[in-house]
Amino acid sequence: MTAPPEGARRRPVLPPPAEWRLGTRFAVSFALVATVVIALVGSLAYNTAAFMIRTDSRQEFESTVNGLVSDLRSAPDGGSGVATVSFALHSDSFTFQTVRPDGGVNVPLQARRPIEVLPVTGADREVAVADDPGVVETREDSANGEDYRIATVSLGSGSGAVQIGQRLSPTERMLDSLALQMVGVGAAVLVGAGLAGWLVGRRVTGRLVRLTEAAEYVSSTGRLDLPAPGSEDAGGDEVGRLGNAFNAMLARLASAKDEQRRLVQNASHELRTPLTSLRTNVSVMRRFERLSPEARERLVDDLQGETRELTDLVNELVELATDSREDEPATEVVLREVAERVAARARRRTGREVVVDADDSVVTGRAGALERALSNPVENAAKFDPEGTAPIEIVVRGGRVEVRDRGPGIDDAEVGHVFERFYRATSARAMPGSGLGLSMVSDIAAQHGGGVFARNREGGGAVIGFWVPTRP
Repeated sequence: MTAPPEGARRRPVLPPPAEWRLGTRFAVSFALVATVVIALVGSLAYNTAAFMIRTDSRQEFESTVNGLVSDLRSAPDGGSGVATVSFALHSDSFTFQTVRPDGGVNVPLQARRPIEVLPVTGADREVAVADDPGVVETREDSANGEDYRIATVSLGSGSGAVQIGQRLSPTERMLDSLALQMVGVGAAVLVGAGLAGWLVGRRVTGRLVRLTEAAEYVSSTGRLDLPAPGSEDAGGDEVGRLGNAFNAMLARLASAKDEQRRLVQNASHELRTPLTSLRTNVSVMRRFERLSPEARERLVDDLQGETRELTDLVNELVELATDSREDEPATEVVLREVAERVAARARRRTGREVVVDADDSVVTGRAGALERALSNPVENAAKFDPEGTAPIEIVVRGGRVEVRDRGPGIDDAEVGHVFERFYRATSARAMPGSGLGLSMVSDIAAQHGGGVFARNREGGGAVIGFWVPTRP
């Protein structure tokens, strides 16, 4: 007979503790704690009870012996004391017999009781021939299948002695019964503690198990539309808060995934136009020698413009996708200084006149991000009014930044959409751009606790800007 292969070996019925479920660990932990408590309390209670019972038994024995000694010493004839105490000495716990001077014994007979003969030693015989009544010799001995506590009391004048035997077995049997009852109660408490631990573990860890299964399902399938089980009726405990946090995390991940998908789709759409134009111009470059000087210059200008537009679009996409603007630390920013830097750069790039009218508003934020938020509407103002002669105005009042131009303005139906990502106004779709600039302005303003606005300007043109909370 060959041994089964290694992979076919049966798994153990009880897995190792490291593989136990949390409910099993709760039950075992409760049982172990209950075992320790039951053992300590039970041992202390049993030892205390045994000590008290044995002490009472000894005190009862000593009281009986002392009473007999007192009766014998006070009686004019020591032998008469035997008749006085004989009835009291016959009970479930006591027996007695008399010892003659020659060492013989007289055992009283009693109905329905077996004859019990207590052992007589040399010391007992010496007590039996003592002249004084009430001489006592005490010891523990065994006879008749019983353990006894024995006291030999002399009658005096060498006339013999009385032996009193206290049965110890009833006391020990009572203690054994007490121990058995305590073990039974302890076992019941132990089972109850294990059951309570299992119930508590099942209630506490049941939702954790289901939450773990949900997390494993999300990890294996990639689906983010699975709510955490039991979180809707979990209350405010830690497990319920974990379920709510798990649901919030899934919602954030689903939103991020949708945002990423939308970003990729829109980016591919926006990139397609300049790439198509570049592909067309590259194909024209194959006939570059046959083009006129004017056509060559237009082709090169077109290539440079498309390349520049594609570079700007890629930079904006990378900045949006990586949130790199959030790495800049927050500091105190004077909006007037930001406006002056943006205006100087716009004058240099476009040759347009840019006027700054600003107060001393100070905000807490990222200077680079705020500068980008202001430069985008300024660049749009110059781009949409390339032949304009009126100056572009930057007005800063109490944390509110406005860029005013005299361009074509915004269609009333499109005012509410200009800050949407990749949105292009109808009048601007023929012009270069990605539709990301103003959406970035909205994101930056929201990150600083502010907002954006857009409207048409009286007399023609548009007013586009943002506001952020100022420092006192």
